[in-house]
Amino acid sequence: MKKIRKKISFPNLLDITAFFLWGLLMLKYWVTGELYKLIHPNYFLLVFASGIILLIIASLKIVRNLIKKAPSTLKNEDNSSSLLPKKGASFLLIMVAMIGLTTEPKILNSTSALQRGLTDSLPPVSLQPEAFANASKPEDRTLIEWMRTINVYPEPDSYTGQKANLTGFVVHLDSLPDNYIYLSRFVLTCCAADAYPVGIPVKLPESNSKYPADTWLEIEGTMMTETLAYLGGKSSNNNGEVRYLVVNAQNVKIIPTPRNPYAQ
Repeated sequence: MKKIRKKISFPNLLDITAFFLWGLLMLKYWVTGELYKLIHPNYFLLVFASGIILLIIASLKIVRNLIKKAPSTLKNEDNSSSLLPKKGASFLLIMVAMIGLTTEPKILNSTSALQRGLTDSLPPVSLQPEAFANASKPEDRTLIEWMRTINVYPEPDSYTGQKANLTGFVVHLDSLPDNYIYLSRFVLTCCAADAYPVGIPVKLPESNSKYPADTWLEIEGTMMTETLAYLGGKSSNNNGEVRYLVVNAQNVKIIPTPRNPYAQ
């Protein structure tokens, strides 16, 4: 072991450690499923392959340092000052990797949703009803599918009475009555950094105090039209109110945070 330490210089040892830990970190995220909290599933295979490649690079660097001749002491002393920035970068990479290996990434929550503009995700509805058909069964639509449907045709009366079965996390908005919550999910296009929230108002059969912010719920109910205080979007009436599509909840169930908390 001492012989190995002598053959591998300290700067090279830092590089090898950084490559190894980052490869290990990527594989850890992949094995534990924590990648669902960070990036779109389309990139999972790329992360796995990158982790393997980094571990291979670390192994090759070890072999290379063991078989090559040790540089002269004088040469090492002459180059020591130029290696300082490289050492600092390697230290930083090692520290970040260690944090990632010992902690679990957190998912975006209601605070993040409010900061990123949750209320803009559900546009105000038009006032003139028109016919609109959708091939999927209403009760089979996810929250994001409902949002896409509403974006195509935002007249709420067209959906009145349709069944809904939605999951999402609770967001409390001061502009909503006490028996309302905002059910939300983040939509992931690439990674958590570019995720944006979508949501829909939910009318509860009881006070919303029973459901703290960030609680994940499965809600069964029917769609209806309600005139609510302006939540954000393109326009409102003179009283600052907008007609919204609302879920009239008949059954509310608290559920664990899903393994994949983001919608795609």
